[in-house]
Amino acid sequence: MSFLTDALEGLAGLPQPAVLAVTGALTLAECTLGVGFLAPGESALLLASTTVTTVPRFLTMWLVVTVCAIAGDSIGYYLGRRYGDRLRESRIVRKVGQQHWDKAGDLLRRRGAWAVFAARFMPVVRTLVPASAGASKLEYRRFLPASVAGAVCWSALHIGIGATAGASAKYIESVFNGAMWGVLGVAAVIGVIVVLRRRKQAAPVELEKVG
Repeated sequence: MSFLTDALEGLAGLPQPAVLAVTGALTLAECTLGVGFLAPGESALLLASTTVTTVPRFLTMWLVVTVCAIAGDSIGYYLGRRYGDRLRESRIVRKVGQQHWDKAGDLLRRRGAWAVFAARFMPVVRTLVPASAGASKLEYRRFLPASVAGAVCWSALHIGIGATAGASAKYIESVFNGAMWGVLGVAAVIGVIVVLRRRKQAAPVELEKVG
């Protein structure tokens, strides 16, 4: 387990502004039209969140990630607003899967702005909903509050998961190391008992041979 905590400690040792900058950039890219399949924003966020060990760090990362997620959504929205359903035939949407674009559009038709919030927690569809919302002519004044609410909740959830995972890894290692010493101690005691019993059993045999 030590390799895991060593890796986490190495990440935590990086300058916090650098961790925030990379995490924010990947989050922004992940939330823009389909780029999430090229930029692992969610995975990067979970990994970077293992460096969160204090409330100020949590709040800072929460703010940065939330702002970047909203910015990424807005970029996707304006791309959809400008290019409309032509985006469905774009190379990146075809690579992601046009069925996901259709699913995003269907979700927006049925749920309206609520779909923007709900889609934040849905893999694949999440990266296409902002552009699809723009293409469907959903008003930005309705889109933005849903995007903000989704980004706030999504970022808090993932940062919390990452921070908890980082703390748990260190705890597990401490327990694991303690357990290993206990196992070694028990094994040593059992080994001594086995050796003593064999010597005790062998002693009468040797005496008979002498007799």
